[in-house]
This record gives sequence, structure tokens and C-alpha cells, in this order.
Amino acid sequence: MIAIRRCGGIVMDFHRPAGPGALPADLCAWAGGLALAVAIAPEWPPLPHAVGAILLAAALHTAIAWPVHLYRRRYDRGTLDELRAVGLTTAAAGAALYALNPMPTAPAGIPVVAAMTALLGMVAVRGAARLRRERRSLAGREPVLVYGAGAAGHRLLRSMLHDPHCRYRPVGVIDDDPAKRNLRIEGVPVLGGRASLIAVLERTGASGVIFAIRNGDGALLRSVRALVTATGRALSVLPSLDESLDASVGDVREVQLSDLLGRRQIDTDLGAIGDYLTGKRVLVTGAGGSIGSELCRQLYRFGPAELMMLDRDESALHAVQLSIHGRALLDSPELILADLRDAAALAAVFAARRPEVVFHAAALKHLTLLERHPGEALQTNVIGTLNVLSAAAAAGVSRFVNISTDKAANPVSVLGYSKRITERLTAHRSTVADGTYLNVRFGNVLGSRGSVVTAFQAQVEAGGPVTVTDPSVTRYFMTVQEAVQLVIQAAALGAGGEALVLDMGAPVRIDELAHQLAALSTRPIEVVYTGLRPGEKLHEELFGLGEADVRPLHPLISHVSVPPLDPALVLALSPSTAPAALVGQLADLCVVPAIEVPTLSAAHTS
Repeated sequence: MIAIRRCGGIVMDFHRPAGPGALPADLCAWAGGLALAVAIAPEWPPLPHAVGAILLAAALHTAIAWPVHLYRRRYDRGTLDELRAVGLTTAAAGAALYALNPMPTAPAGIPVVAAMTALLGMVAVRGAARLRRERRSLAGREPVLVYGAGAAGHRLLRSMLHDPHCRYRPVGVIDDDPAKRNLRIEGVPVLGGRASLIAVLERTGASGVIFAIRNGDGALLRSVRALVTATGRALSVLPSLDESLDASVGDVREVQLSDLLGRRQIDTDLGAIGDYLTGKRVLVTGAGGSIGSELCRQLYRFGPAELMMLDRDESALHAVQLSIHGRALLDSPELILADLRDAAALAAVFAARRPEVVFHAAALKHLTLLERHPGEALQTNVIGTLNVLSAAAAAGVSRFVNISTDKAANPVSVLGYSKRITERLTAHRSTVADGTYLNVRFGNVLGSRGSVVTAFQAQVEAGGPVTVTDPSVTRYFMTVQEAVQLVIQAAALGAGGEALVLDMGAPVRIDELAHQLAALSTRPIEVVYTGLRPGEKLHEELFGLGEADVRPLHPLISHVSVPPLDPALVLALSPSTAPAALVGQLADLCVVPAIEVPTLSAAHTS
């Protein structure tokens, strides 16, 4: 039997199977064990009896080994399975030798001592052979340090040491826990903590470090990376648990921006999610966008009765169908080509398909462009959302989730105004329609189309420069997988009229982000500053004036109430109004008189 390991994406042999070649060595171990037992016995048996005992032991061992397949290439040499078979065979042969008593004049315990000695010899030979084989396979490998002596570090070290085809040779472990100093893991010593990392790199001659703390703190990874790169060496990482459940050498990859910003494993209540998604008809607007497409991929896993993906971009619909099914023939009713601005078409779709749960992720989102075209923001973000809300209410949707943004908190831009208005329209719908209508608010998503990270990456690939508006500007970031997972979780928890605000972690300085991306390049990249543009804040906010960070149900989800807005006030606006005047009208709809400012809904205050 050949055990298979995976290293760097290549499938390969791990051990050689134990075959008939091991039998002579084991029989020699029996001969040596019996000779030693006879030699230390107080009374020696006649030589013919001793020789007969050796021959009988060899015959018994061989006969017993046959049915357990010990020498028939079933077991990998030196593995626990083989050692178990060796122990069983030797014990049975020793018991039979004791019962047959081929040396009647000698002490009765000789077969027992011989079996124990023989087993020790067999195990020692196998252990030495395996150690020699592993040491031979380590020769010529690239020496590295492993950062992290936890469970992932243990599994990684085991994979590196036992796979003869992997490129790395661990020469030491770094861990900040003082209790682990001088510990040896798989024979590899823990040589110190972060403070001694540079000295250990120089002393061991390691060519790089593998960061083996999964879902770790981004600040720690950034600190370790700074230390490693300062010495001219490379830093690699194990992927987060969201990416891979394994922790082997084949999973090791280069550092990505999401790693540097921090990776968290979210505690998801799968039961609560399944209650409102499994077996239900679910519709996603903006299904071809960054958030919408990831929503569709994750929602599909919960087994909805029907997943309807609506977008006005046919290429985007093709891409999301391909990502879910591995094929995209565009002939499935799950794809719906429609525009939010077409109220009649939306109403027909909802009336015909009768969705029960709706995630509204469609929107125009480029802040600077919408500053110049507020009429487009009104027609798509505001009127389009109102069209979806009306169609959902008419179809009897049981749960409606509007995807909002941190720019809706104390808005100062057209994008922020439009998204705040959609939050208020959604809250109003919850007061007049059956079902639960709520909002989910979060900040920037790593890798989404048109995001600052995507722009920075394109600038780095082009050789620079990377443009930053202001060296002090900060923004909130999370990965699209994390954002969508929390959106789905939040939708299970929220009450009507609320905005659920996702915990984005600490805000990130965009200047630091730009320099980190530039540092990942193999060539020098310049960072230049262009100044804040109209509508941009120096620091984004997640909570608006009068909103408190209250988390009654989930540690990463805050609940804030949203004052409703009468749709008639929105319908009174015209996209043909002069841009400056229209911006002022949008801003006015975000202002709530003090007497109307609500408190957290009673459903969450107990």
C-alpha cells in the first residue's frame, strides 16, 4: 500500500511499503533475542534445544505474519500500522513458543524475554531506517523557521518532515509564549519569540519564515513581516481557515493583503441561517457585483428552493453562474436580466417568481463619479431601491435585506446621502408591510470592483506610482467572504427598521496600505499624494449621530434603529434638477428632526 501526500500541488509517494525484505531482519531479531535470553538464564539449555527454539520461533513468526499481511506490502514501512502488526505477530509467536516449550530443561520465561527483546530490535531497526530516510530527504532542502507552535504549526512541521519531496527543512520554531521555550516539536526546537527572530534567522541560516498562526492578528503578521523583510528574507503564510482546513506544506503561499489586514474566523449560527434560507425562494439584486456574486455563492450552499440572480449586466450574470456551477449556458431561469429603474419590469418579476427572501445589493457606488452625476444616484440607488421595496411588498416577501455602506453614517457625499435615504426607505417599508425589512451597513470590501485596493494593485502592476489622497486618511476594510458571511448572519438576527452594523475591526491607514502593497512588488514603487476629493471624509464612520454601538445578539453585529422616510418625499425629487440643488435636496432627506430620533427597538433592549 502506498500512502499519498500532497506537496505544492504535486501528488507523490510518502513511504515505501514493507515487503518480504524485512523478514530476514525480523528473524535475526528473534535469533538475537533468544540468544540473549539463553545467555542471561541461570541454567543454559542444551545447544540443540536452543537452535531448535530459534528455528521454531522463525517458523511461528513467519506463519503468523502471513494472515496479517505483515510482509505482503500492505503497510507503509515504519508507520504506526506496521508497528502494530509487528507487535501482534511477535506477541503471538512468543505465546506459541511459550506453550510449545522447545527447551524443557531451561527456565520457562526464556520465550517471554526473547519475544520482548526481538520486538525491541524490530522496532529499533524500523525506527533507524525511517530516521535515516527522513534525514536523507532533508538534505539539500531550503532551511526555514516556522512562526507559531500551535496546532497549525504542529501539523505543518509534521507535513514538512515526513514528506520527502517538499522543499523546506524546518530548523527552528518561533513562538511568543514563554512556556514553550526549549520545547521540541517533531524534533524541531522552539528557539525564542518575536524579539529574537532576527538573531535566530542569522544563527540558523534560515532563508525565510512560514507564518503558521491561522486567522491571526494582522498587526502581528505585519510586525513579523517587517522583521523578516528587513533581513532580506521571504515570509510565507498558511491560509486562513476560511480558505483551507488543512495545514500542510502544499497550502503555504505568499503573503496577501488580506493577511496583513488580519483574518478572522466568524462564529456563524448555521441553524438560524438555515431556518430562513433553506428551502426558501431567495432573490439577489446586483447579483453580478462583488458583494452580490459572493452572496449568491454562499447562499447557494444553504440549499434554497430557488436562487434568483438579478442584474442588468449580462456578462456579470454569466460570471456568477460560472463561479457557482462551473458552467454558464445562460439558459436557466435562475438568471434574471432586469434594471432597477424599470419599476414595471421589477413588479412583473416579483409577481411571477414570488421570492420569500430578498438581498438588495444593486447600487452605483463610485463616490467621485456620483458627485458629478447626482441624478444617476437618485435614479438607481434611491428610486431603484424604492422600486425593489414596492415589488417586494406586493409579492409578500418575508425578509428584505438592504445592503448599505459606512458612508451612510453622517453622510457628506452623494453616495452617502443616497444610501442613507435607502436605509430610511427600508425602515419605512417595515412599518407598512408584512415581513421584516432591515439594513446591513459595512465599509470597504477587499478586492471588490473599483475599490481602492484594486486600484492600488493595478498601479503597482503598472510600475506605479500609487496615488493616495491624504497620508492621514483611514478606512474600514474586510474581506468579501467575511462581509457576506456576516450579512447572512445579520439578516437572521435583525428586526424590522434596523440597520445592522458589521464590526470592521480597526480602521486602516490608506497610506500604510499603499506602502504595504508597494512593498509586495519586486521593484520600487513610488507613493504620491493627490488630496481629498469632494465628498470624501478623512475618517469614515460606522455609526451616525445618536447611534450607539449595541450588540445584543452577536459580538460582531451592532443594532441601530433607523428613522423611516415617507417615499412621497423621494418621489417629489427630479433627476433633471440642477446637480447642486439636487445634492442639497438629497442631503435634506437625511436630516431627522430631534423629536424623531428613535432609540434602539424594544425587541433588543431587554
